[in-house]
Amino acid sequence: MSQVSPHSATRINFPGRYGSLAALRRPVSADSPIALLVPGFTGSKEDFVDILDPLADGGVEPIAIDLPGQYESDGPPEHDSYLPSPLGALVAELVEKLAADGRRVFLLGHSYGGLVARGATLADAPIHGLTLLSTGPQELPDGPRRQALDMAEAVLRDHGLEALANLRDLLDQQNPVWQRHPDELKEFFRVRFRRTSLDSLIGMAVGLRGEPDLVNPLARKLAATAIPCLVACGADDDAWPVATQRDMAERLDADFAVIPVARHHPPTENPTALAALLLATWRTWLSR
Repeated sequence: MSQVSPHSATRINFPGRYGSLAALRRPVSADSPIALLVPGFTGSKEDFVDILDPLADGGVEPIAIDLPGQYESDGPPEHDSYLPSPLGALVAELVEKLAADGRRVFLLGHSYGGLVARGATLADAPIHGLTLLSTGPQELPDGPRRQALDMAEAVLRDHGLEALANLRDLLDQQNPVWQRHPDELKEFFRVRFRRTSLDSLIGMAVGLRGEPDLVNPLARKLAATAIPCLVACGADDDAWPVATQRDMAERLDADFAVIPVARHHPPTENPTALAALLLATWRTWLSR
């Protein structure tokens, strides 16, 4: 399963404060709940294509977006606009529009998108539930991903997007896992990265390297508004440790789930298990 898997969602645009916000939407019915899916660093709406149809078939209307500056979405030049708090405010505005006719909205953020979804919740997004997927309480911890991020930000600042894209291509050619990808998927990754704005990559890299721990304010917000929360991650997540995410769930008084046969990206690594978990959880929230 991958970002180029077939699906029946429709490519649409939402108007936003910075211009067009690209999305994939699979309509269900006028009164069905909506799941707004927010991708992570260097990601896009396509990261969720493997769960769009299962969610829709389960009665939840999925909308996956590119954040500003990602792939097919417009974005501003100011790096600070890509930190989790301002991006969260933008996502909160979109949630308000989606909920304006009484629709219930579940908000899911993956990785950096989880920090953004947290920002949206703190910005009073009118959500019916929050799912934090493969994300953490604060900045990305030390480890291979943090080291790669540090290197990437330096290359971006000193040499630009094309230099980093060429470096990624070179490293990918030496990666046996990459070589097993179909050509269509490899080309998608190459094109997507080059269409992502330099400003967004630098701004999000700053966010990933400096986001504070805001779990306690989020816990107070969830308790005050009676918004349910799920924290979930792959069994072998190599970004934020599983133990860290479990601790975050306890601090939030949230449900916690581990998705088997998955690392940092359950939507493509085990979409069947992830979709089943989300639908089961969201149905219980609808009954409250």
